[in-house]
Amino acid sequence: MHASNVGRRAVLAGTAAAAALTTVPFLPGRAQAAAPAATAAPAYRWRNVAMGGTGFITGVLFHPSVRGLAYARTDVGGAYRWDDRTANWLPLTDHFGSGDWNLLGVEAMAVDPAHPDRLYLALGTYTQSWATNGAVLRSDDRGATWRRTDLTVKLGGNEDGRGCGERLLVDPRNSDTLWLGTRHDGLLKSTDRGATWNPVTFPAAPSASGQGVTLLVAAGRVVYAGWGDSDGTTPNLFSTTDGTTWKAVPGRPTGTAAKLPVRAAFDRHTRELYVTYADGPGPNGQTNGSVHKLCTTSGKWTDVTPVKPGGTATDGSNDSFGYGGVAVDARRAGTVVVSTNNRWAEVDTVFRTTDGGRTWTSLKDSAVLDVSETPYLKWGADKPKFGSWIQALALDPYDSRHIVFGTGATLMGTRDLKHWAPQIRGLEEASARQLLSPPVGEAHLISGSADVGVMYHERLTASPSRGMATNPLFITATGLAQAALKPSYVVRSGSGDQGNGACSDDGGRTWVPFAAQPSIAKDAAGPIAVSADGKVLLWCFVHWDGSTHPTYRSADGGATWSEVTSVPKGAVPVADPADAARFYAYDTATGTLHASTDAGATFTARATGLPSGDSNFTLTAAPGRSGDLWLSTIGEGLHRSTDGGATFSRITGVGASECLGFGRAADGADYPAIYQVGTIGTVTGVHRSDDEAKTWVRINDDQHQWGWIGKAVIGDPRVHGRVYVATNGRGIQYGEPV
Repeated sequence: MHASNVGRRAVLAGTAAAAALTTVPFLPGRAQAAAPAATAAPAYRWRNVAMGGTGFITGVLFHPSVRGLAYARTDVGGAYRWDDRTANWLPLTDHFGSGDWNLLGVEAMAVDPAHPDRLYLALGTYTQSWATNGAVLRSDDRGATWRRTDLTVKLGGNEDGRGCGERLLVDPRNSDTLWLGTRHDGLLKSTDRGATWNPVTFPAAPSASGQGVTLLVAAGRVVYAGWGDSDGTTPNLFSTTDGTTWKAVPGRPTGTAAKLPVRAAFDRHTRELYVTYADGPGPNGQTNGSVHKLCTTSGKWTDVTPVKPGGTATDGSNDSFGYGGVAVDARRAGTVVVSTNNRWAEVDTVFRTTDGGRTWTSLKDSAVLDVSETPYLKWGADKPKFGSWIQALALDPYDSRHIVFGTGATLMGTRDLKHWAPQIRGLEEASARQLLSPPVGEAHLISGSADVGVMYHERLTASPSRGMATNPLFITATGLAQAALKPSYVVRSGSGDQGNGACSDDGGRTWVPFAAQPSIAKDAAGPIAVSADGKVLLWCFVHWDGSTHPTYRSADGGATWSEVTSVPKGAVPVADPADAARFYAYDTATGTLHASTDAGATFTARATGLPSGDSNFTLTAAPGRSGDLWLSTIGEGLHRSTDGGATFSRITGVGASECLGFGRAADGADYPAIYQVGTIGTVTGVHRSDDEAKTWVRINDDQHQWGWIGKAVIGDPRVHGRVYVATNGRGIQYGEPV
């Protein structure tokens, strides 16, 4: 994955323009209108739009006693179970709603070797003050149903060190006992299968680093715990033989290359514990690392590092990296695989040994890569790289040649140690931000996401054949717009090294970068709007620190740009879909709607007194109509204007509106179907109205909520009832009536 992924899904300041980039929501108490709740909906079938992963796989766990059973965890997209019969990953945490959005980051997972149906998840995405506490889920049916225990501490499934672990472990002496390592609160223990948790005495004190216990692993009847708050000289590996007293493991490696234990695996044949180390938690920032093994019967440590970091790379740069994943072969003594991490110049690899670490082979060197199922993995190049951010690494206990590793974008696997391909089907983790459903053309959907830019979806059931939009390649998409009266013309904006804006004359199939861009685009990004006839562009910007900047206008396809001083900073422009001379911009700072009737050259204030300070708003123009505007706010619901923003009226019955979009009208209706993510009466979910917001039906259900989904929703203008929902970590969901 790109190095910039360190800032993935960052929280930005609460401004209107920042709202266009934010993927971690602020969810205030929701006002409830005194109106009937949404009525029951006809049954909907929900599926992922196929993209092929696109997010960081932080852990993979094969069950040691069940062939073909495996689990995967992600940093913001929940957990999955592998269905060996269909060769597909099945999501296990889609039932979390917006109030539990912080539980879609999986800090750790654990299985019970003696009870194959038991599964445990430690959940929590962030540890900051604005985040909710973590939780532990426990299941007796492999994640089909859950029981939940809320914790009094926070977990950090999307923070530095999220590729470490596992931090959750079933005690090898007693299946009712579980251990949970935390970042800031030491070690927790449960003696009732995760129903209750209590802190235990541990011989190390947390620091501000946010690492704490990095791993827990059983070696026979002994439990080992890695400690991430060491300075490289103080103890960083502890063990307990009785489940009560923890002691530092003597003779451990010291120094920068062994500062932080990342992962560990136990070879039961040789009674040796293999530990990977780095000088930081990763996935970014590691520059040094090592691999060591501990003979648990003698206490002897041996340095078995395959290649020591710090040499000269082929491009002349410093070959700096850490070590990440480690897995042992359950059937063959001394057969181990380890991975490098954050090795950009030489590219990360997986090393394999069959003699206990005396000699190693780099599997990258002989690898044949096939990414035809997910072409975006070429990242605009001629061929893909072997991998990056490899901290999740697993070896099938029933097949010595079946190895998988997670990256910042996919899960790669081999069954012969040579041929590698994504084993990602069904696992979708994109943080989607923009959705377009064109009224004509090959694709029913064009999307914009964090980390993987814009994609043109010719089919909803296969990863786009063109991969990521290139020329230029964006790391993260921040804007996507289509000329309503000229749908072949599409524009996009984002953050990237090659440029920040581009246009397409063939409906989004191919792109050409703007000839120029405002100077602020070097340091900021933001949404973009295009007039109905495709002749005028308006582009606003917000810096990654949340500061807002002016809106810029181009009337020559991006060749030249000029500042529009009459648009308040942070007000996001929206084009009128029927009148090319009209644009609108809502200033959440003052609760004022601004409008332009001269193709965006100047704006004047219209309606005032609208909801202010609501950073998660959307202003949407109804298709085919001039001046028909809908303003979604969380705190004060849904508002509508039919006079170009001169006046607005609040829609009764809507307690909170996070985003809104339109689709094909129902048979016999003269107004487009409206889709809304929000609260109708007391029911929160995805809703549809076929009668201009007079009545609503909820079309998702409690098992299909996907955490926070307040970024974008849009109906298909060609298929009534079909709707696309952008999620913050579960990709793009699309629903259709059964």
